[in-house]
Amino acid sequence: MSRNNRYGVDVTAEDKTEQFVQHLTEHQTRLYGYVYSLLGNHSRASDVVQETNLVLWRKIDEFDPGKPFTPWAFGIARYQVLSNIRDHGRERLLVDSELAEQLSGALEIEMERLDDYRVPLRTCLGRLDEENRSLIHRRYFREQSIADIAESVGRSNGAVKVALTRVRQKLFKCVSQQLKMSEP
Repeated sequence: MSRNNRYGVDVTAEDKTEQFVQHLTEHQTRLYGYVYSLLGNHSRASDVVQETNLVLWRKIDEFDPGKPFTPWAFGIARYQVLSNIRDHGRERLLVDSELAEQLSGALEIEMERLDDYRVPLRTCLGRLDEENRSLIHRRYFREQSIADIAESVGRSNGAVKVALTRVRQKLFKCVSQQLKMSEP
């Protein structure tokens, strides 16, 4: 059975499920970052993201492939965070539900702004030489410590810190230029 999305394009249930899974998979890191920024605890954030994924799956019928996924997913995550805060009310918390509610709106806006940087950053990462790209990958994608990176490349901690600082500066300049070029 097919349904029209808001653009009048037929979307089969299978296509819709596939698109849902693709969006959910692509946004896991952002979803985790959003939840963690509200809770400030890795373990609880992981639990809440898992709960959010379950709720999203249960609400797959509400998913509209023609609408942005992130606001919908973040809205559900916000309620899961508030529920978690309520359920752990007796525990000492980094934030309470009122503060989490205030922060969530600002965080959603900031997370959307990250999308503006994603494509230029990918372009700029692709322009780095292999050594610098590897350094960024190890530090930020594999989350290796400075000490571990230094040991594996045979450099001092200070040398790795300086190299990372220089690469981040290059990326910042490159991304800034890419964003200027994409302005209307």
